[in-house]
Amino acid sequence: MSDPRIRTACIHAGYTPGNGEPRNIPIIQSTTFRYATGEQMGALFDLEANGYFYTRLQNPTNDHVAAKICALEGGTAAMLTASGQAASFYAVFNIVSCGEHVVCSASIYGGTYNLFAVTMKRMGIDFTFVDPDCTEEELNAAFRPETRAVFGETIANPALTVLDIEKFAKAAHAHGVPLIVDNTFATPVNCRPFAWGADIVTHSTTKYMDGHANAVGGAIVDSGAFDWTKYPDRFPGLCTPDESYHGITYTQRFGLAGAYITKATVQLMRDLGAIPSPQNCYYLNIGLETLPLRMAKHCENALAVAECLKHHPKVAWVSYPGLPGDRYYALAQKYMPHGTCGVVSFGVEGGRSAASRFMAALKLASIATHVADAKTCVLHPASTTHRQMTDAELAAAGVSPDLVRLSVGIEDVRDILDDVEQALAGV
Repeated sequence: MSDPRIRTACIHAGYTPGNGEPRNIPIIQSTTFRYATGEQMGALFDLEANGYFYTRLQNPTNDHVAAKICALEGGTAAMLTASGQAASFYAVFNIVSCGEHVVCSASIYGGTYNLFAVTMKRMGIDFTFVDPDCTEEELNAAFRPETRAVFGETIANPALTVLDIEKFAKAAHAHGVPLIVDNTFATPVNCRPFAWGADIVTHSTTKYMDGHANAVGGAIVDSGAFDWTKYPDRFPGLCTPDESYHGITYTQRFGLAGAYITKATVQLMRDLGAIPSPQNCYYLNIGLETLPLRMAKHCENALAVAECLKHHPKVAWVSYPGLPGDRYYALAQKYMPHGTCGVVSFGVEGGRSAASRFMAALKLASIATHVADAKTCVLHPASTTHRQMTDAELAAAGVSPDLVRLSVGIEDVRDILDDVEQALAGV
């Protein structure tokens, strides 16, 4: 099928077995690949031929799964990384260098904030964090001559802010830079950012895509739509010769469809090496095959929990973009009309101490750093995933001291509701 619907693509995209070949994507658990002559391998090192020589750069199992995710997002090229953090780092670092600048939504995952505001700042890359609800004028005012990218999350973890993708894409393109969107929480089942103007999409595949908390991983997908060649001075890594590969220019050799991902693979993966194991990619593919079914159930259960919490006397507030009346409901209906995610954030009356007592009283849901898998789990972000942020940074990220992040699983919703009810009763 030339253009299968997403439920079909989740099962079949990325790999077509030949006659007598494995029906499932095979695990090529090998670090190296044999060639008859040194010249054949040399052509691979010079990027003059396609093939495999070392799994740190490419592996057939990994590439099949990357191709599936690429098809799900509607991109032209994709790569897998060892984690979602590696995907976020590679996506930005591939086009942003020391002395340059990125505009970023303030409402993002705490680990990503630390990566940008601390680690990459030490590398000489500066980030300006903007309120995702800012006006177009405020957003445009954040750009500088040295700005090279814009970054945001489709649904922010854990504030559940919905990014106005069109607004951020419009500003990015007006300033001649790409918009990078982390689509982890929505997944391509519920949102395809490229359709709204995003240029590059990242994922922590550890979450819904894997779905079972079996394997850490990340992905980067390129839309192939951003024309790097219009701004050669801003993106010299893509538009000028790379001397480490005998002077090839990525946009000339691989075109707009392949330049960005090829550079990230043959430069960043070559030098930094954050590649997933073929075994983990195999697990990821198993999760992808049921992604549409699980996302539908996650969203159904999460909406029921959000509705219950909204009317509970011991709950101070509830945030869930799929809940009518939520401040992001209209944006969610625009970008994700068929569902958002399975995460509900809320505050317990009594603040941080009450939130701790609530979590300790849960019996079905487990207290875990993880989020977005089949089992219901809960976390207090201000004291865990966002612990390194100041009060002002927490407020900008939409993380209040009483915020509880409940990742609603795919268990029977009646059992989930019973567990929440009994835990709140003891607060």
